[in-house]
Amino acid sequence: MIQEIIVVEGKNDTIAIRRAVEADTIETGGSAVNREVLERIKLAQRRRGVIILTDPDHAGERIRHLVSSKVPGCKHAFLAQEEATYRDDIGIENASPESIRAALAEVRTESEIQATDLTWADLMRARLAGVDGAAERRMRVGKSLSIGYANGKTFLKRCRMFGIGKQELADALRRSGLDGTEDGGGR
Repeated sequence: MIQEIIVVEGKNDTIAIRRAVEADTIETGGSAVNREVLERIKLAQRRRGVIILTDPDHAGERIRHLVSSKVPGCKHAFLAQEEATYRDDIGIENASPESIRAALAEVRTESEIQATDLTWADLMRARLAGVDGAAERRMRVGKSLSIGYANGKTFLKRCRMFGIGKQELADALRRSGLDGTEDGGGR
């Protein structure tokens, strides 16, 4: 059984989690997370710890940010969109048990100090922001880092939140088959 309580969006997400692992969940009931749900998440964080696993879409990211900002020290698990999509529907409920287990095995903890040497200029040099194809590159690197897909600003924020520095980013670029330079040469 997973010790932490997993925060998900709805009942179908809970069903998918329970097909994959033995765990307790708290359902936010969608993007309008009310005060009562936040209080339960705060209690869960104090007693057992919390893992946030929301849908890899805009609404899921909004919920993740809201919960994380109100409940410090949360752990985060991410699924890639392609792992959580069935037809045109994106959601944890569409993910295979294997994908859910893999995401939970790669949980990231928020760095309290948030010390990192990574800058916006580094993302630009790695072609992860400000150029054609940056979104696809961020998707691949985000999967390699187990931080999920995000727009450029949020990607940098996540790297800082999880203490990902220049070297870890360079390693992820290599694992993703991307070298991060403008000319295609070494880093």
